[in-house]
Amino acid sequence: MTTTKNELLERVNALLPGIAARAQISEQARKPHDDTIRELIDAEVMQTLVPKRFGGHELGLDAISEISRAVSSVCMSTGWVTAFYMGHNWMLTKFSEKVQGEVFADRPFGLIPIQPSQGVTAKEVPGGYEISGRSNFSSGIMNADWVIVTQAGGPGARAFVVPIEDVVVDDVWHMSGMAATGSNDVIVEDLFVQEHRTLPSELLFGGSDSIHENPIYSIPLLPFIYCEIGGVYCGGLQGATAGFEELMQSKVTTWGGDVLNTKQAVHVNLGDAQARNRTVDILRASIVSDTQAIANKGGFSLDQRIDLKSRAGYLTNLCRESVNSLMSHAGTRSFSTDVPLQRFFRDMNTLTSHAFIDWDVCRELFGRHRLGLEPNHPLL
Repeated sequence: MTTTKNELLERVNALLPGIAARAQISEQARKPHDDTIRELIDAEVMQTLVPKRFGGHELGLDAISEISRAVSSVCMSTGWVTAFYMGHNWMLTKFSEKVQGEVFADRPFGLIPIQPSQGVTAKEVPGGYEISGRSNFSSGIMNADWVIVTQAGGPGARAFVVPIEDVVVDDVWHMSGMAATGSNDVIVEDLFVQEHRTLPSELLFGGSDSIHENPIYSIPLLPFIYCEIGGVYCGGLQGATAGFEELMQSKVTTWGGDVLNTKQAVHVNLGDAQARNRTVDILRASIVSDTQAIANKGGFSLDQRIDLKSRAGYLTNLCRESVNSLMSHAGTRSFSTDVPLQRFFRDMNTLTSHAFIDWDVCRELFGRHRLGLEPNHPLL
């Protein structure tokens, strides 16, 4: 029986109060809460984009975007890891049919971190490769069963699918924002990886060939990622706005004794925040629908890739500006560690520094392209 996007969203929405209640505990533990991961697995969220031939739902880009937005509205760290777990199963479909069968042999999904790294070396040996090095920012590694260790680029760069038991996890994730992602380092040392578990990095990032007929599996990596993570930023802004509104409902100023929910300035700030929420969600939905439409037609031109990158960068920057504006009007007590707004503030500012959606890079690339100049950045 086919599972629909709306059915998955209903299941996720039912989990949100529990995820919200665990958000501060997860941050303190520096990893997603085990109960939350287990609930999301039981809700069959992780196989959202897994091909049906392997038991997945094979849904569209809108499904991953809306699910990650929902989870991120109560905890951006959990939403980020959830988006990665869903999205990295999609990335696995870029690899050989044999390794897909291995990962999906016992259940229709893997819990798979991936992070391209300049610090991983590979040596070709009989039957495969021997890899060594360190990969940073491995979001989701704390609950993983597989890892994709990826060389960042250059001639001969490759990606490697390895079981979690073959790597060492170095506990280095001590961050003021996105702390609950548990994005620790992965270390491999002289690890042999069979040939069928590897793929040239250029095919992972830009390849359009797929053993699956559904055009969703032929999308280049970065346009896909904008759909994968856009919901996290929009959900974070939604959560921050809800937190701000809750504070304003009951807060009384310390010295003047003013009831803030009667103040015109509060009404203006809240109205502005809600308008921004609606705006970024329209932007998110348009990026998703346009990416899906391009995939259905086949091929992603340079014009389209730069356009999608620019829009994704603008969306995330608007989310950051909006959350920062809310925080600047929320008062001193909003910085208390038990107030959700300050966590959204820290998480949003940490996450908008991500290299894939760096706003300075996005707008420079767009401007150069409009003036007929070649791209000057590899992340396209």
